Amino acid sequence: MFSLRQPKPTFKSYLLPQAEDHIASEPRIKKLEPVLLPGEIVVNEVNFVRKCMATDTSQYDLWGKLVCTNFKISFITDDPMPLQKFHYKNLLLGEHDVPLTCIEQIVTVNDTKRKQKVLGPNQKLKFNPTELIIYCKDFRIVRFRFDEAGPESAKKVCLAIAHYSQPTDLQLLFAFEYVGEIYHNPAKKVNGIDPGGGGGGIGSASGQQTPLFETYSDWDREIKRTGASEWRVCSVNEGYMISTCLPEYFVVPSSLADQDLKLYSYSFIGRRMPLWSWNHPNGSALVRMANIKDVLQQRRIDQRICNAITRSHPLRSDVYKSDLDKCLPNIQEIQAAHIKLKQLCVNEPFEETEEKWLSSLENTHWLEYVRSFLKHSAELVYMMECKHVSVVLQEEEGRDLSCLAASLIQVMLDPYFRTIVGFQSLIQKEWVMAGYQFLDRCNHLKRSDKESPLFLMFLDCVWQLLEQYPAAFEFSEVYLTILYDSARISLFGTFLFNCPHQRVKESTEFAISKNIQLGDEKGLKFPCVWDWALQFTSRDRLLFHNPLYIGKSAPCVQNGAVKSFKRSKKNYSSTLRGMPPALKNGVISEQEFLPRRNSLILKLKPDFLQQTESQSNSMEQYFRDWFAKPADLHGVILPRISGMQIKLWKLCYFRWVPEAQINHGGFITAFHKVSLLADEVDMLNRNLRQYKSNSSLQGSCSELDQSRMYFRANSLNDTSGVPDFLSSSFPFSPVGNLCRRSILGTPLSKFLSGAKIWLSTETLANED
Repeated sequence: MFSLRQPKPTFKSYLLPQAEDHIASEPRIKKLEPVLLPGEIVVNEVNFVRKCMATDTSQYDLWGKLVCTNFKISFITDDPMPLQKFHYKNLLLGEHDVPLTCIEQIVTVNDTKRKQKVLGPNQKLKFNPTELIIYCKDFRIVRFRFDEAGPESAKKVCLAIAHYSQPTDLQLLFAFEYVGEIYHNPAKKVNGIDPGGGGGGIGSASGQQTPLFETYSDWDREIKRTGASEWRVCSVNEGYMISTCLPEYFVVPSSLADQDLKLYSYSFIGRRMPLWSWNHPNGSALVRMANIKDVLQQRRIDQRICNAITRSHPLRSDVYKSDLDKCLPNIQEIQAAHIKLKQLCVNEPFEETEEKWLSSLENTHWLEYVRSFLKHSAELVYMMECKHVSVVLQEEEGRDLSCLAASLIQVMLDPYFRTIVGFQSLIQKEWVMAGYQFLDRCNHLKRSDKESPLFLMFLDCVWQLLEQYPAAFEFSEVYLTILYDSARISLFGTFLFNCPHQRVKESTEFAISKNIQLGDEKGLKFPCVWDWALQFTSRDRLLFHNPLYIGKSAPCVQNGAVKSFKRSKKNYSSTLRGMPPALKNGVISEQEFLPRRNSLILKLKPDFLQQTESQSNSMEQYFRDWFAKPADLHGVILPRISGMQIKLWKLCYFRWVPEAQINHGGFITAFHKVSLLADEVDMLNRNLRQYKSNSSLQGSCSELDQSRMYFRANSLNDTSGVPDFLSSSFPFSPVGNLCRRSILGTPLSKFLSGAKIWLSTETLANED
């Protein structure tokens, strides 16, 4: 029989081994590996993938590996980013990464067969894809080509992305795996932070922590801060014994006993009893309440609740109710407007729609709805501020529109909520703990019938106020944009659940299945979005600070006298000229004043209804007087809501649209200059303090290193120009949008850059 074993070599060489220096070795290919978080695993991957950067040319495309994990899709490349320097970096996500919960739609394309398919979960793909297009919820579009990749590998990675981005159960979201890994390995820390540690701030001067309102003491401190002496913290829902969509602790009138609350709770939808939100210094309270479903008991219970609120007012003033379901757009209308806005910002080439773009924007109704919320909130501010009456926001379930309205009212009335820590505490109090349905409204589980961008609408309304009163807000529009992005990351418990009880229930079940010992904890502790060090370096967190902000400790001093921002009579009258009567003052028309149908409905005292005309005149006079006086940055601020004063939030909606970018232009150039000036002022103040105290030079140097500005002055005589990387999309990169003709910008930007005059959009399309 023949042996298959190879015979041993018998030749022996007696020559010395040759030097191999002259032999040309093949270049070593760097292995591209994703950066993984605790609990994150690679599900599928494919090599030799091309990421497209523009639809009209491939010269800027990047080559690399496409990886799907249980947290994100990650494109890993060694190629440099084209044309745009990228200075903002998320520590959890790479420059080309997309969280799975940010994916809205997955489309696979086969060029040769001219087929395309929208991939859903557990679907089969009958053709090998040559292209993958991912539509994201943040208006971004990402496109990959598989021309050089293995066809089977490309198909598998597409199916993996479709499957893991559309989970069928809450516990399949990545946050559970992440937290489970942390509990099993307590020594693990991400970016030096203990995940789930709490609500840290972002480096405020006081080092203040963001209250999460999960404990009795947080609510008690808020009562004392607002001076609500006739209100108390109620623990009747401890252990969620009364309602699963209310927090364990909330604030109620002192005259309402726990036994009464238990009895009344059965009559409210979702057993959501009235919730106190805030108290005005004059004693007026802001209260949220669900509808009473028990028709027979409705009048009696409503009377009892209103009487209790009245007794909690030092002047025993009237109670006003606002039926939000009747006077504000509903969640379906807001969702429809958002879809139209997205189509306008993403799918339409700007060059082709320039003439009709503004009318198309108007047809989305997005800005109209922004105006509605601002206007109605301003009306309620008048009721509390001028009429000294308590306001009750009534809604069917009391956990959607009331979140937005209550938050806006408090931002307008209380300067604390215009600071970073205060704003974060407001979101915790009015959204997270009050049971806003982040899981359904953000559509983390792809149940589109419940999706609605109410939280984005709120941030947009706050941005409008920030745009009109920049010196009144400690945070910047970059902060608001990043906060919106963070709601799309399936890691933070802040934006993951429909209510606090769901977090406790689901995480407890998960802990039992994974043999995690909870001890005295009420469910797992998920990372908190307010721990910004999880996502950003201390340098990048400085982008959150607004250089124009004037805090109480930093008055504006000019020529030795304290100055405030003033609105002159000329400016005031110019806002009225040419406007329709319904928009006088940029706030509220005379015909729109309360009481009117579907708006503020006066309860309890019918005789007050006879004073509607005088009340309308007083409201008109209040707004007229307010706009005629200098703005108090630490008092009430009211929105201007005329057609030209409600703007589109371009940094948020256009950041992935290269045609809309302005190199060395936009608000960021002013942001850069103001930052340098603010830093110079800080440097001068520190030098003066050091000079007066005669402290050591070493102490002075350490103090000079402290700055809250992202752009810092190198010296007091710094005259450096605008950095090359600045554009109107800073600090976001516009190269992620891939449904555009080019990443070089608009014809106007090319012309301003010294190129020839473009005669038509057709010329642009043919020009490379």
